[in-house]
Amino acid sequence: MRHVRAAVTAEPGAPFLLRDAELEDPRPREVLVRMTAAGVCHTDLGIQAVWPRRLTPMVFGHEGAGRVEAVGTEVSGVAAGDPVCLTFASCGGCPRCVAGDPAYCDSARALNLSGGRGDGSSALRLDGAPLHGGFFGQSSFATYAVVHERGVVKVPAGLPATVAAPLGCGAQTGAGTVLNRLRPEPGTSLVVLGAGGVGLSALMAAVAVGCDPVVAVDPVASRRSLAVALGARAALAPDDNPVTDGSPVTDDGAAPGDGLVAALRDLTGGGAHHVVDTTGRPEMLHRAVEALRPRGALAFVGLGGEMTFDMMRLMTRGVRLHGVMEGDSDPARFIPELVGLYRRGRFPVDRLVTAFPFEEIGAAVAAMRDGSAVKPVLTFT
Repeated sequence: MRHVRAAVTAEPGAPFLLRDAELEDPRPREVLVRMTAAGVCHTDLGIQAVWPRRLTPMVFGHEGAGRVEAVGTEVSGVAAGDPVCLTFASCGGCPRCVAGDPAYCDSARALNLSGGRGDGSSALRLDGAPLHGGFFGQSSFATYAVVHERGVVKVPAGLPATVAAPLGCGAQTGAGTVLNRLRPEPGTSLVVLGAGGVGLSALMAAVAVGCDPVVAVDPVASRRSLAVALGARAALAPDDNPVTDGSPVTDDGAAPGDGLVAALRDLTGGGAHHVVDTTGRPEMLHRAVEALRPRGALAFVGLGGEMTFDMMRLMTRGVRLHGVMEGDSDPARFIPELVGLYRRGRFPVDRLVTAFPFEEIGAAVAAMRDGSAVKPVLTFT
């Protein structure tokens, strides 16, 4: 067992409290990683709020980066001392994994969201009792993590840990939605709803492949300014006469006075070819559909609940809907691609990052919630 310092959530929605805990040695196909950075993602906060009480206390965190301390006896892909990025867990043997689609692994829930390994065990202990962990296969809000080898991707020496960390989830989700799923042609238009870490990663990927125009929508002025600096033609606020449930609809599908939809149609020459929604908000998803041109595509990646659409309107306009997990990524292949784009200056994810010492995780969470930090990244000494 190894002593670790972990941010522990005592019950659903409770704050992260730093506690001393213990961590098992790695099993044959596991890797022990000393954390150097860990991104804070909206998924951490959203899932923490509704996490089952029976699976607390719990350690979250799923955008880890660090150095390999030790490997299990059957691990061959990494060795002690290697810098790595941590990503989601997958089994490697189901039809989805074999086909190169591990984001849709048959065992995804058990391996990522069960509060432990897929077999029900946890590598963590608190005061001698089991401490739930294994969040997205890692629980990186801790000084060390034990991770299955499939969740570990080697990165180049010299890559800043604050850059490597977001690649494990938010960056690959946004960029992968564009590059792996939508695959836009150069010169086609793309709108991003929500200019957080995922949305701006999608925006940077769209700019990198030559989409034009690229437009962002976000309520925070500083994020809109950043979107433009990263290559967006325009960045709009979403609160211009927002659509509400029950609003009458005109013949062209837009709610009367919905200036956002009209502006998006105008900026994209009659409607966007592609929209990426990171908000999960029903009113924004409705507006996304109305901002599309016929045969346009909407990809949604934000956490949300039930949603209803006018099926006849979708059919008559040939709208395509895409639900996307983890950017359709095979991390072993895609994370190195993103590193390559970053090193060529075409995916400047470092411009999204605000670093916080691990001990200031509360401040990092507050900055994400109030919009003052796009991608908070915790750093470890």
